[in-house]
Parts: sequence; structure tokens; C-alpha cells
Amino acid sequence: MAAAGSLAVALCGCGAAAPATEVSLGSGTVSVFPIPGSRVASPEAQVAFRGLPVSQISHVTVTGSSTGGHRGRLLSDSDQGGGSFIPIRPFAPGEHVTVTAQLRGRAGKAISFAFQVAHPVGEVPNAKLHFMSRRPGDVVSFHSRPDLDPPAVTMDRPGAGSAGDRIFLGPEEGPVQSGAMILDPDGKLVWFHQVPRGQVVTDVRVQRYLGRPVLTFFEGYIGSGAGNGEDHILDTSYRQVALVRAANGLRADMHEFDLLPGGRALITAYFPVRWADSPRPGAKRDVVLDGVVQEIDIRTGLLLFQWDSLDHVPLSASYVGPDKHKPYDYFHINSVQADPDGNLIISSRNTWTAYKVAARDGGIIWRLGGKHSTFRLPRDGTFSFQHDVRVRAPEDRVVTLFDNGAGPPDVQSQSRGLTLRLNMQTRSATVAGVLRHSPPLLAHFEGNVQELPGGAEFLGWGQRPYFTEFSGGRAVLDGHFVGGNPSYRAYLERWSATPATAPALAASVNGRRTTVYASWNGATDVARWRVLGGSQPGAVRALAGAPWAGFETAITVPSERYVTVQALDAAGRVIGHSRPIRVG
Repeated sequence: MAAAGSLAVALCGCGAAAPATEVSLGSGTVSVFPIPGSRVASPEAQVAFRGLPVSQISHVTVTGSSTGGHRGRLLSDSDQGGGSFIPIRPFAPGEHVTVTAQLRGRAGKAISFAFQVAHPVGEVPNAKLHFMSRRPGDVVSFHSRPDLDPPAVTMDRPGAGSAGDRIFLGPEEGPVQSGAMILDPDGKLVWFHQVPRGQVVTDVRVQRYLGRPVLTFFEGYIGSGAGNGEDHILDTSYRQVALVRAANGLRADMHEFDLLPGGRALITAYFPVRWADSPRPGAKRDVVLDGVVQEIDIRTGLLLFQWDSLDHVPLSASYVGPDKHKPYDYFHINSVQADPDGNLIISSRNTWTAYKVAARDGGIIWRLGGKHSTFRLPRDGTFSFQHDVRVRAPEDRVVTLFDNGAGPPDVQSQSRGLTLRLNMQTRSATVAGVLRHSPPLLAHFEGNVQELPGGAEFLGWGQRPYFTEFSGGRAVLDGHFVGGNPSYRAYLERWSATPATAPALAASVNGRRTTVYASWNGATDVARWRVLGGSQPGAVRALAGAPWAGFETAITVPSERYVTVQALDAAGRVIGHSRPIRVG
């Protein structure tokens, strides 16, 4: 997306009060949010302007048809490319709001637009999370970190990968703890971040923030297939450098957290509202979930962009009918990508469609799949309940997605990674590649396809507990959770980290010999461990060493009253050391 903003301009001549068509400012245009004519604005909506500094905006007047005039503050975005008027008090559900603002130094120019406030019904209710049934060997435990019980992983086909490759997962259903997980290509645990029971972590991956590698993920609750939480950014020491929240009174959703250049983030959210266009005969206002895309200024938390499915996609586009016992999730947004041309690619699971959305006005440029596809799809190229739609090569119009093929209902016999090539002239699509697991897997929810350097691809199978790397269409790495745990997505990324915390150790004395257990949660560069011991904490000598053997390494040494450990890198440098403990 372009840094200067994303939606349609609504400008008018001086003194006009009604929404008008776009007017150029000479050096650019202005975008406004909520979009003019929106019917699903939040009562807590901020009024955002993008395309010029807030120093050029004056006399902002915001008036609700029920609540009257609104006072507020005009705050600047961190890039000085816009800002937001933050009302002091919320709008009333269902009211009509008009906004006008004068432009300094632009004689006769004023911004004017209007929107309607939705009838919200609170947040998506949190679901009670059920952990997987226990199986033998379904968790791993450690002497040095007895507080951790991460799900166990079995590698059916270990990966040969380069030294920096790690596997990133987010096990959601225990069986004892859920959280964020990093493995090496052989399936050995590198890092585990547990969350309180009832919460989940999703979309664990490496991104770049302000030019540096970071670890990002969603953490929170889920309910009705939607998330309710916050997005986290950690540095290479696992220290939190930023926390990203949704704007306009919404909560961040679990499905997408994509960092953009300039300190911006694309996130998803779900907004339950009472909606007059009910699909149920005789029903006047069903509760419907509005699928929301927001672009957030990470430094300020201000909204830069918002797109609402209910403003652009009718309920009739859905393949899923309403359920009177829960909100109608007709759209189910589950991925958003910033297209290199500045527009957005949005995946809707329940309309079986990927939408290309214009960054200027939120309008739909094309639809891929579903009831109103812009492109003709061959029989073997149709998909259903898909996840993780990505435009991979704009010049060739290549699109990849995880085709679940099951909702329920089951549309296909197995899920697959699907690559399509789009022809813009003929408005048709052809199948460029299909990846399936052996034995066959059918995932009713979640999943992703990651493009790797050199043309390889890494698939997370979502509900099914597998993750697979393909090269040339052949599986070269394959693993799964022992306990059948789902992971929303899976990634293979390069990651190097030195935790801010110290290494941990425990010791077990057996006469003249002591077994020392050393670990350092999240450290990626430990090649060897060195054990030191002595009669006093400050008087220790080297006793023995051993190569890193996984998350926890056991080393037997002569018994001493105090022991400590040092972590060494491949060059033999000490990169971390534990506190000494008394063992005898």
C-alpha cells in the first residue's frame, strides 16, 4: 500500500456540506475514513485524513444526527502524511455523521463527507478452548525449565536446511500448554512461549520492523472462528518492542498481522453488528460479523486505512448460511496482503473468493473464485474455504493459496496448496501447481502456503498437525505434532536470537557425579555448553563440556558444591552464562 493513504478522496468547494466527488490538490489527493457513505462505522470511530499534514487541516466539524456536535483532538500520524480527529465522546448507534474541514493555504477548498454508525453488539464472544486428548509422548518436559510443557513434535522427514533455518508454529490446543514455538529443521525445540490456558498464539513468523528482523505473532482469545487480542513485535532478544492494537474500539483478530515499510501494520478485525439485510426470512436484524482490514500506524496507534466487508460484499455472496445461535459469519476474512502495486489482496473463506481491493476507494478491482469470479476457473482450479491467498509474481499474475476444500461441508477429499496463473486479457486462470500431502490430509480450517527462496514452498496444514517443505513438488521436510495439535500457519524462516534472559540449569547429584541440565530458551547460536563448578559461587573452574543437544543438554561432571554453565558459540566465545546454583 502506498504510504500516503488508501481510500477515496471526498473534497468539495468552500461552503459545501454534502459529500462530493474527488478533487485533486495538485500535489496529491486526500483519503478519509470512515469511507464516505459507509454504513458500518464504529461508535468509537476516529476520523482519519491521509494525504496531507494535519497542519494543513483546520476547523474540523463533526456532527452526529443524534449526538450533535463533537469536540475532539487532531493528532498527527508519525510520518506527517496525515492525522486523525479523535472525538471525546462516542457516536450513537445508527446515527448519520457529517464531517467538514477547511484546508489551510488552499483557498476555496474544504473536505466534506458523511457516514452512518453501525449498531454494534459487543465483542465476538470468547470460546472455551478444549485441549487435545492426551497421548503417550505428546509433550516434552525439562529439568532446567519445569515450567514448560510444550507439545511434542515428530519429524517424519527431517530437513537438511541451512544453519539459520527454523520452523515457526503456534500450537493452539495444548494438551498442557499452548503458545509460540520455534524448532530447528530436525524438530528440536529452540523456543517456546506459553500463554495462559484459554488463550492462543497464531501467525508466528519473522518480519522486519524499522529495518530490523523481529518476531511477530497474535496473542489472545478466539471465538466463532475470530480472534480477540493484540499483535506483538519482539526483537532478537525476545523483548517486546511494540504492541499493536486495533483502532476504533475493535480488537485485533488472529488471522493477519503483516508489517509494512515505514512502521505500519496490516491487521484484521471482526465487528459484530445488527444488520438490516438479513438472509433469514422474517428476520429484521440479524447479528452479522463485518470483516475488517485496518492499517495501523504502529508508533501512534492511529488508523491509516479501513475496509469493511459489509460496505462492499453482500451477504448473498456467501456459501455459508446463518445460524440463529451465533453471529452470522458470512465473509470470514482470513488473510490480507499488500499488493506491490499498492492495492490489497483479501481472502474471504466463506465466499470462496479472493478480492483485489483498490487502495484509493476500497472498491473491488477483481474477484478470484466464488459466485461472481472475474476469472474463469478450470474445474481443477476451483477452490473452497481457502486460506492465505498471496500474489507471488505480479508480472506473471501468479497467485498461491491453501485450498482447504472443506468447511464443513467437505467439498474435496483432501486439502492442497494451489498455484494459479491469471490472464488479465482473457479473464481466465490456469493451474500452475498443486501440492498435496501423503498420506492425504483434509483440513477443515486454517493452513498456509509460504514461498521460499529458490522456488521451494512450505505448507502448514492448519487443523491437521502437519508441516511440509516441498522442493520441485517433492516433500523434503515433513513433521507433525504427536498430539494432533492444530497450528494456524507454519513458516520456515531464518532467525538468529540471543535471549535477554540468562541460561537456565538444574542439577541431580548421584554420589561423586552430578548431572547438570542446561538450557537457554530461544538461543539459536549455542554450539556447546561448558560446566563450571567449585566450593564457592565465585571460585569455579571448568569441569566438562558437551555439544548442544537440543533445548536441554545433559552433562555429567564430578560433584561440586556449586555449578554454573556457559553457552559457547561455534567460535568458542561465551555468549551467555547462568547463575550458579548450590547442589551439594
